[in-house]
Amino acid sequence: MSSSNELYMESIKQEIELLQGCKMTQLHKGYSSDKKYLVQSGDDERFLLRAFNLKEYDQKQREFSILHQMERYGVKCSRPIDIGRLSTAGYMLISYIEGNDAADELPRYAESDQFKIGFDAGIELRKMHQYTAPKHVSSWYERKVIKHRRYMDQYMNCGVRVRNDDKIMAFIEQNITYMKQRPNVFQHDDFHVGNMIVMNKQLSGIIDFNRYDWGDPIHEFLKVGIFSREISIPFSIGQIRGYFQHKKQQPGELFWRLYSLYLAMCVFSSVVWTLKAAPETMDHMLDNIYTSLEDHDYFNQIKPKWYLEG
Repeated sequence: MSSSNELYMESIKQEIELLQGCKMTQLHKGYSSDKKYLVQSGDDERFLLRAFNLKEYDQKQREFSILHQMERYGVKCSRPIDIGRLSTAGYMLISYIEGNDAADELPRYAESDQFKIGFDAGIELRKMHQYTAPKHVSSWYERKVIKHRRYMDQYMNCGVRVRNDDKIMAFIEQNITYMKQRPNVFQHDDFHVGNMIVMNKQLSGIIDFNRYDWGDPIHEFLKVGIFSREISIPFSIGQIRGYFQHKKQQPGELFWRLYSLYLAMCVFSSVVWTLKAAPETMDHMLDNIYTSLEDHDYFNQIKPKWYLEG
């Protein structure tokens, strides 16, 4: 640890009364610009401290209030403890979820355990979707179309092209009106195995609510196809089954059509986002994209090949 970072952590401790006498360790995982610290109190209770740019304070306050709402719905996630301003940054203190990254742990588990964790994740997602969007939030269709057109403009000028992208664009245009009249509810918007913590083969909690949005609940499932499916197909099937509350209940045609539509849109937004945020991972992202396209035979079928009925 650099001496400058030690000084920074000491200055934080001095400004936040709750941290007096606590031990702090910086965490480096994730793409967030926040500085993250594991905080351990004298009686071994552990917390997560996020320090952020003061310009983001209003947004962080909204995220903090989201965690309060999730707590009311009984969602397995961090409890909000404190938020405030420091002399040089803002901070958020939340409870620490014990365990390890599900993306790392799931492949070590039996398929039945992977399925069960996915099933429980689906139940948690359903709880989140009880929270309806504030009245001032415009319709999902209106916002999503604008965002998609913007991503398409950026994609066409970014220098990276996905094979047979014309087929994907045609599928989107043929199905985009299905987004009309969709529910406008809370979206975690980054719901995948990399944002889940597991311990002792159980789901401990969901993390990283900082990208939350409002819109169609089915949009949450596109990360199954682009990320979670790569790590664990049993988990991915379990998440869908758990969301629908009963193992024998199958999602209908509308679910799969919208799921495929959002996955198709994600092809282009993922390329644009990766170029901006993590260009060194572009090859891996393209591998994921091509896998998801093959799962759907370039959207000649709306239900992915890996989803087994049962």
